[in-house]
Amino acid sequence: MTSSNTKPIQLFLFAGLGLLCLTPVISSPIALLMGFTLASIGMVPSNIDLGKWTKKLLALSIVGLGFGINLPEAIAASSGNLVLIVGSIIFTIVLGYGLTRLMGLDSKTGHLIGCGTAICGGSAIAAVSPAINAKSDQTAVALACIFLLNSVALFIFPTIGHALNLSQHDFGVWSAIAIHDTSSVVGAAGAYGDEALKIATTVKLARALWIIPVALLSAMAFGGRKSAIAIPYFIGFYCLAILFAHFVPQGQAVYSVLFDVSKQLLIVCLFLIGAAITVKKIRANGPKPLLLGVMLWVAIGTTSLGYIIYL
Repeated sequence: MTSSNTKPIQLFLFAGLGLLCLTPVISSPIALLMGFTLASIGMVPSNIDLGKWTKKLLALSIVGLGFGINLPEAIAASSGNLVLIVGSIIFTIVLGYGLTRLMGLDSKTGHLIGCGTAICGGSAIAAVSPAINAKSDQTAVALACIFLLNSVALFIFPTIGHALNLSQHDFGVWSAIAIHDTSSVVGAAGAYGDEALKIATTVKLARALWIIPVALLSAMAFGGRKSAIAIPYFIGFYCLAILFAHFVPQGQAVYSVLFDVSKQLLIVCLFLIGAAITVKKIRANGPKPLLLGVMLWVAIGTTSLGYIIYL
């Protein structure tokens, strides 16, 4: 059944392109562009909850990627980059607080943008928002800004990485630190190479664990409700998948298939993300939130790159 506002041609085109994203023919940037194009010309079915499906497929994809992660390498990647992970989170949130006050931006909106940039984009915003009792419009503005910059990162990071001749390991770490959402982290890293993808996924999800203490501290700072913190459940299942693959190595052939399928599901996620972005939504937010997001993004991107290259 389709809603009265959805035309059959919309469903056919949307479903067809979505299925096409399951094939190797479509790359991460192309999937994002296809979704954005459909949204811009009004061809996205109105009865499809894009946010709900993106969240579910992304979680499923991340868990599947866990079967392709080597446990000793994962421990080394996380512990070896602990200083960078913690330092970049503190730096971004503190800088966001200062810039928010300097620009005269709403404090909760600025804090959400800072947390989204510092940790893991939309997931961090979704977790911190109820903890600080943010209004729906404050959350929407923060999400839209992070959404847009997260999409841009998918295109420019691999280009910069190749221009600087970054190794697979260095690019994986950099993308995990400097790109907002997990979807674009794995999209950009996957386009760079399988080793970069494994490193990026591991470091990014280790970074995502910091949602918990940041949300708690945010709740105390804004007088919100500590009990309202939403912890992404897929982080736990991702860790279990890594452990299972490590202690039951007999299923390596199956794990490889799961890893490959998960990479294609991530392409579908990027298609859905693009389908949720429109020029109208971008314009409705005004310049200040986006300007804050850009400044924080440039700051964390350049400082983390410098740390990776020179230290």
